[in-house]
Amino acid sequence: MSLQAPIQQLLLSQAVRKVGPTTVSTRSGLGMSRWLVYLLQIVCLAELFSHYASCQQLSPAARISLITYGPGDDDISSCFGHTEIRLVDPLLGIDRNYSYGGFNHRSSWFIPKFLSGTLPYYVEVHPLGEVAYYYQQTNRSIREQLLNLSATQRQQLIAALDVNNLPQNRYYSYQFYYDNCATRPRDMIASACGDSLMIPSRQRMTGKSYRDWMNTYLTKQPWYQLGMNLALGKASDQQTDGWRAMYLPDQLADQLRQATIRQPNGQLEPLIEGEQTLFAAPQIVTQPTFFVKTPNGVFALLCLLVTGLTLWRYVNDEKVDRWLDRLLFGISGFLGWFLLLLWIIRDDGVTAWNPTLLYLMPLHLPLAFWATRPKTTLRLRGLYFGITALLILLGMALSHIPGWFDIVCPLTLLVRCMINCQPVLAPS
Repeated sequence: MSLQAPIQQLLLSQAVRKVGPTTVSTRSGLGMSRWLVYLLQIVCLAELFSHYASCQQLSPAARISLITYGPGDDDISSCFGHTEIRLVDPLLGIDRNYSYGGFNHRSSWFIPKFLSGTLPYYVEVHPLGEVAYYYQQTNRSIREQLLNLSATQRQQLIAALDVNNLPQNRYYSYQFYYDNCATRPRDMIASACGDSLMIPSRQRMTGKSYRDWMNTYLTKQPWYQLGMNLALGKASDQQTDGWRAMYLPDQLADQLRQATIRQPNGQLEPLIEGEQTLFAAPQIVTQPTFFVKTPNGVFALLCLLVTGLTLWRYVNDEKVDRWLDRLLFGISGFLGWFLLLLWIIRDDGVTAWNPTLLYLMPLHLPLAFWATRPKTTLRLRGLYFGITALLILLGMALSHIPGWFDIVCPLTLLVRCMINCQPVLAPS
């Protein structure tokens, strides 16, 4: 059955609503209203042909599959892999992929928009062959899973994807955990299948949080891992069920492999009709990173140096070195203001209630400079560093950053707090 008739009816009804009843009292007014009707008819016809072209009836030979690209290490956006929906209709000569991962690297204010979560992402449509070479060159695997959909479900899914690809609909607000290149295909497939789709793991708890899943993909990128964990708040520690874990492309592919779908004849069949690896990325053995170049090494060395210098200066020279407090707590305060800004400007909540702010407290900048002034009394200085020490201990207990950072970094600051609460005969 052709989609042309219902689309025509829809557009004609829209045209009637746009024009509405027209009351004219002069010949010139009547002519103007007629021209307006003609113009709207032309616009409606243009919309009709455009929409009909994109929602053409698929042939019985049409097939829809899920394309999953493996993780890469060329940049942070490639660490988690990517998902696309592929339509192949050999009778109509169609072979195209729908991707929800497009964004403009050259967009004005790119970095602020990216950090604030306001960078527009959009749907891209392209042939698989157009991007396959890139994934092969970056050593990223390509898997295809053929979806066992009925003709009606295939038509509904492609019609919804084409509507999403319209200029007025193709942009969306990317959200790392909740609305991304994997969740959009997940939602599209689930919507097209309706109640006939059953995913056994959908409501089954995975035993992992959003943060846990994320960190499994960042083990080979320790500095990326540290930066992202520093920025994320308590929302990332929410435990996930199977549905939420499908914010990752690999999880989407793995869980759909276990799904079943009820066919029009009532028979229950696997959702994945067939699976093939289009490109198997060869395993590359990488040399381990020198320890002092990793976050663990850098901050462990910093902690040892600061602790050693602090004790040596206090025991031998009876000095505290206030300049070191200004440097360490000043940098901590600067980082704290940055993390607080991320909390404020993002609207997806993933950077809110960040326990790291308890030891990277924004108010260290400027309070650290006030507390270390020669004119500041011992009582006020002790009060500032005492409260800071309590906040550091609380932050260490609540933080969930993998590695040593949320241990050795707070300990470094804690050593300075403790030494500042000691009597000093020759302060510097």
